[in-house]
Order: sequence, then C-alpha cells, then structure tokens
Amino acid sequence: MKKSTPNLLIALVLLAIPFGYAAFVFPSLPATIPTHFNYKGEADGFGDRGSIFLVPAILSGVGLFTFFLLSNIKNFDPKRFKTEDDGMFKKFALFMVAFLSVLGTIITYSATNNNINITKILLPFIGISFAGLGLYMPKLHQNYFAGFKLPWTLENEDNWNETHKVAGKVWLYSGIIQAIGTLLLPNVAAFVVFLGCIIVMITIPTIFSYRMFKNGNKIN
Repeated sequence: MKKSTPNLLIALVLLAIPFGYAAFVFPSLPATIPTHFNYKGEADGFGDRGSIFLVPAILSGVGLFTFFLLSNIKNFDPKRFKTEDDGMFKKFALFMVAFLSVLGTIITYSATNNNINITKILLPFIGISFAGLGLYMPKLHQNYFAGFKLPWTLENEDNWNETHKVAGKVWLYSGIIQAIGTLLLPNVAAFVVFLGCIIVMITIPTIFSYRMFKNGNKIN
C-alpha cells in the first residue's frame, strides 16, 4: 500500500460526510428548499429538493482537486521545495478537505433548517479555519501554489519566510476575532467585521513584503 493511500481514504470519507447527511434528510425534505442565503443569513434563492446534493458535489470536486494538487505538489512545482515540506503539504491537503467537508455539511444543514441563522455558524467556522491556516503559514517554504505568492516573496526566500511569519500571526489573530465577532455581533456588524479582517489579512502581509523588498530584503 502506498503511503498516500491512507490519506486518500481519509479524504474520501471526509468528503462523503455531506453526501451522507444529504441522503439521510432527503426523504423528509419539502418540494422546495433554500439554495442561497444573503449576508443577513436569510434565504434568497430556492430550488427543488434534489438540489440538496449540489453543494456537496461541488465542494467534493474542489476538495479532491485540492487534495491531489497539494499531495503531489513536489512533482510539478518548479521551485523544487525542500523535502521536509512533503509531509506538511499532505497534512495541509487533509486540512483543506476537512474544511470543505464541514463547510458542505453546514450549508446542507442550513438548507434543511429554516430557523437556523447560517451566518452564526458559517462565519465563525471560517474564522476558526483562517486561524488554523495562520498556524501553517510560517511552515510554508517557497512554492507556486500555496501562501502569499507575491513578486517579492517568489523572488527572495528570506522575503517569503519573513512575510509568512507575519502572515501567520495576522491570520491567527484575525481568525479569532472573526470567530468571536461574527458569533456575538448582529448580522450586519458581524459581516462588516468579517470583511474587515479579510482586508487586514491580505493587506498587512502584502505591505510588509513590499517594504522588505524596498529595504533590500532586510528586516529593519
């Protein structure tokens, strides 16, 4: 058995969970169910009950693609990153699959429970996931597929490493703020906090990377 086989089996089981839940609730569903929600958590799109399988199908496809990409990244990344990255990327692949599996289950659950405010489940979960990604950031070595792939980080390894140390802290704390804020605040305020943190998570590492580049890739 290849080393990658257990991870693949775990990934397939994780991606099957939303399908299993959808199949379980399908017989009890009404003819029409919500298929889309606005930023207030209110349903604003509807479809027939067979559409309950649409989100699991889409996310499973994305999950499998992401899993195979990250699990085999060493075979086609021209950066030829360090050997020790291989195990880390395989763990990262499972992390992304688990994220998509839970995401699909949350969306499917919300479509079958009209009294549930999806923003109070979905946004805190995404915030926690961003915080988890923040823990991975400093461990990412140069590559063309994951991380802050800026002109300055791809050109200089020191710039990449320092930028991802900063990004890791920013994503960790911003993710925690997102999780708490979106859980406790009213819907509109929660959405503003969520988007504000996204802007911070992108802007701060980008500015840091550029300033380090302008400083000759040296830290002040």
